[in-house]
Amino acid sequence: MEIVEVLEEPLLSACVPVIRAAFQTIADLGLTERNAPTSPAFMTLERLRQARDRGVRMFALLVGEGAVATPAGFVALERSPRPGVFYLERLAVLTALRHRGMGRALMDHAFAEARAAGAERISIGIVDEHVALKRWYLDYGFVVTGTKRFERLPFAVCFMEKPVG
Repeated sequence: MEIVEVLEEPLLSACVPVIRAAFQTIADLGLTERNAPTSPAFMTLERLRQARDRGVRMFALLVGEGAVATPAGFVALERSPRPGVFYLERLAVLTALRHRGMGRALMDHAFAEARAAGAERISIGIVDEHVALKRWYLDYGFVVTGTKRFERLPFAVCFMEKPVG
């Protein structure tokens, strides 16, 4: 297992199906490309390129060795307009490989990268009703800062933050 920064094609392209597959469980809650076109479940290569080009840092967790290493996980970090805050986005691990420490490894890596970039806090937004996922983030040390319903989404969004230090 290795985590690398995603800078170039073809790795950027190889991450698209990983993100889409990992977020399919969220899409199954009632999301469609029509009501939630920006959901990671409907990720496109063009959207990843646009994120990269506006400075979002992306990291892939690779499994296998050498030339046969393939992405099995993904995470992105975006600097918030709020000073000292970074957004953690699209944390994804392929369903068949979950519960093996890969999500934690990606999270640890994201926190190290954010710390090195001067972040004070990391902020996330998750499906409020996804109890297991919420518990996972709480166990990692995140605290709930609020919830909000968006008209276009069939669930509430839970906002959470954690100090980087």
